Amino acid sequence: MPVIDHFTFGIVTPLLAYAISCTGAATGLACTSRARAASGGTRAAWLVFGAIALGGTGIWVMHFVAMLGFSASGVNIRYDVPQTLLSAAIAIVVVGAGLFITELGKRKLPAMLVGGALAGAGVAAMHYMGMEAMKMSAEVVYNPVYVIASVVIAIVAATAALWCTVHIRGTLATIVATLVMGLAVTGMHYTGMAGVSVTNPVNNVPAGASTMQLLVPLVMAVSVVTFLLILGIGLWPTEDELRTQAEFENRLKAHSEQGQRFENVQQDLQPGPAQFAQSHRAL
Repeated sequence: MPVIDHFTFGIVTPLLAYAISCTGAATGLACTSRARAASGGTRAAWLVFGAIALGGTGIWVMHFVAMLGFSASGVNIRYDVPQTLLSAAIAIVVVGAGLFITELGKRKLPAMLVGGALAGAGVAAMHYMGMEAMKMSAEVVYNPVYVIASVVIAIVAATAALWCTVHIRGTLATIVATLVMGLAVTGMHYTGMAGVSVTNPVNNVPAGASTMQLLVPLVMAVSVVTFLLILGIGLWPTEDELRTQAEFENRLKAHSEQGQRFENVQQDLQPGPAQFAQSHRAL
């Protein structure tokens, strides 16, 4: 039976995967914080950006970066690119669904639980679809105990992530939430991977892209998207600034309406031509 090594490059891949997961979590929290202070199409756009950051960078990219450290002695590994990209779409869509369900449910606990269960199940599906996208010259076997544990962790992590998008405010709280979310996502990944075993190796090379063929465009694409999101976040006002601006506009509108009412009252009190003529005849 081939010997499995989850840390082929030592601690480098786990740390890099954790750092990428934290980057996605921090970017996602920044997007959803702006969604809280926005409305209409702007809110929907920020929620979509948050789903891309959390589901794309924080979960999907973390998975494949962590998989760089996976190897099995005497086993060749290739990747099915369409299936790999489909797993990315699933991660983004289910996280987005969780965010929108939470918003439509007015950010209450039942909505977060439903959204978290859906997003967590989707994250687990992404993980195992990503594993299925790995074509090995051997048979992959999963320990059901670890599979169930990874799904539970995914649901809990997704629910906690949705809770953070609703309640977390302030720099220190955001940093703590980012570190916890990154730990939960990577913990789910390595829990699932702990139940993987490889049997019946054969001497052939499966069809598909090699690790480097997949990694180079992946890193480039994610770097560009993440940079654009961070740039947009930096240029856009913060949640507090948006709320302050909205309060100022409301006060300005109220002051303008009050001034208009005062002018209307003045006009009502001023005598018209007929009233002036009647007063003149009376004199």
